[in-house]
Amino acid sequence: ERTCTAARRTISTMSAKQIITPALRAAVHVRSSKLSPELAKSAAAYLSSAPSGGKHALPDLSYDYAALEPVISAETMELHHSKHHNTYVTNLNVSLEKLDAAVSAGDVSGIIALQGALKFNGGGHLNHTLFWENLCAKGSSEFPTSGALKDAVDARFGDFDTMKKDFSALTIGVQGSGWGWLGYNTNTGSIEAATCANQDPLKATTGLVPLLGIDVWEHAYYVDYRNVRPNYVNAIFDVVNWKAVEERLVKAQG
Repeated sequence: ERTCTAARRTISTMSAKQIITPALRAAVHVRSSKLSPELAKSAAAYLSSAPSGGKHALPDLSYDYAALEPVISAETMELHHSKHHNTYVTNLNVSLEKLDAAVSAGDVSGIIALQGALKFNGGGHLNHTLFWENLCAKGSSEFPTSGALKDAVDARFGDFDTMKKDFSALTIGVQGSGWGWLGYNTNTGSIEAATCANQDPLKATTGLVPLLGIDVWEHAYYVDYRNVRPNYVNAIFDVVNWKAVEERLVKAQG
């Protein structure tokens, strides 16, 4: 396992100021001699990541807020999705607008100052978007008895129960806030368990392709489990959408 320290209800109506043709804007403005190649590349990547409409939006869920009960209550789901995830989306859009202005002005200090907010809110949006897709109603959660995912789990961990035990222990052990992940290592062709702090995205931090993420920020479970993280982590396996996990694995395997 690898541990690292180092994401619809459409949000508000688009503002009059949009990030127009971000890739073109980035290409024109970010090449200023004031910027290091690394900073220029980072700014261009953030700007070009914006959707064609110029704004990131809170994704719809494919299930009702109450669909995951009793593992995750409707109250937790509504707060987590419509409040916490929505905040990441809102702050990401604000940060991108500020980055757009800083790039246009050649404001190196301004661009550097925005990197933390972009990483945190961009990671929060990316991680949560994947998290919702990871989940399904309890009756629909079934680990496959054959296929790519079972083969990968057996090859790396021996069997499902050992994977669950090892992955859970790693996730429960996250200090403070963060995520536990199952990811695919494209170099070795195997799956690995990992953790990331705060909202750090798995792939950008470790190189692993995210397959399954478990959010262990307290807002993900406090209403239902108080501060007993192990109970939450053990229970969430009952509502994992293993079909979605396997689809990600097959895509990562190419």
